[in-house]
Amino acid sequence: MKAQIHAGGRGKGSFKEADAGEKGGVRLAKSVEEAAQEAKKMLGRTLVTKQTGPAGKTVNRIYIEDGSGISRELYLALLVDRATSRISFVASTEGGMDIEEVAEKTPEKILSFSVDPATGYQQFHGRRIAFGLGLEGAQIKQCVQLMGTLYKLFVDKDMEMLEINPLIVTDKGDLKCLDAKMGFDGNALYRHPDIAALRDETEEDPKELAASKFDLNYIALDGEIGCMVNGAGLAMATMDIIKLYGAEPANFLDVGGGATKEKVTEAFKIITSDPNVKGILVNIFGGIMRCDVIADGVIAAVKEVGLQVPLVVRLEGTNVEKGKEIIAGSGLNVIAADNLADAAQKIVKAVKG
Repeated sequence: MKAQIHAGGRGKGSFKEADAGEKGGVRLAKSVEEAAQEAKKMLGRTLVTKQTGPAGKTVNRIYIEDGSGISRELYLALLVDRATSRISFVASTEGGMDIEEVAEKTPEKILSFSVDPATGYQQFHGRRIAFGLGLEGAQIKQCVQLMGTLYKLFVDKDMEMLEINPLIVTDKGDLKCLDAKMGFDGNALYRHPDIAALRDETEEDPKELAASKFDLNYIALDGEIGCMVNGAGLAMATMDIIKLYGAEPANFLDVGGGATKEKVTEAFKIITSDPNVKGILVNIFGGIMRCDVIADGVIAAVKEVGLQVPLVVRLEGTNVEKGKEIIAGSGLNVIAADNLADAAQKIVKAVKG
């Protein structure tokens, strides 16, 4: 039985306010009745693992399957190697819950190589993995066939990552994919409605979920200054300069080059819905994006949701004077900034008091 949260290390995790000696998020049950009892103990509770952080995640689903007779636990993954722009295989004889520790302390136990897209998967790739994992006899043939199937699956389904941990050798000597974690290219999901239908929105940050529905690039962070920026590079520079002047960003938010007034309004709502936000910095360089559109969106949002925290706005580029006039004539308590450094200093000073 396995708790289905978007985090690894569940077997070694623990539930908040757990009883002494209580098991983690992976449990073994010997009967249907025992399975029901264990399910009740996990559902609705917060599981904390190394990957969730101290806040943990609520368990809303549990995966149940027959137990397997395990002779050996191995590790296998396919992923997109950004260094080579190719699909890479990663394999290790040290499968199971300690794979992160293996990668850190004994990296020589991990076999990794990429596949040339001109040839695609070939049988020698499978044999290389089989020999690296110490397989023998019929297991080698099984490995060659399995690797070919997984490579085809990876390509056909536009995956970014396919991790099988553990890949086991059963007590009968056969290979079996016992557990898997898959990641898919979000830009290709329109080609795979069957996969998109599996999306579990309860596992996602509500703010990030709301942003995705308006095609906003938003990632929640732990800081106190909310950011609204156009362009990923400028957004990262904005977060950096906030840190430079002694504060922490509360989010990454790129409204994009062609944002509408409505999109800007929704972006502002998402930022203000974060209770950790103590101040907001709007930093727009108008190329395709027009400064007056941003100004209209910010004002519409402030009038709709109110403004409980300091707001610094820095505008530059297309229609900048018009944008500044709109802000200045709004009657809102908005702090204007002339450049990026000025904007960062002003919002940090306003937040720090």
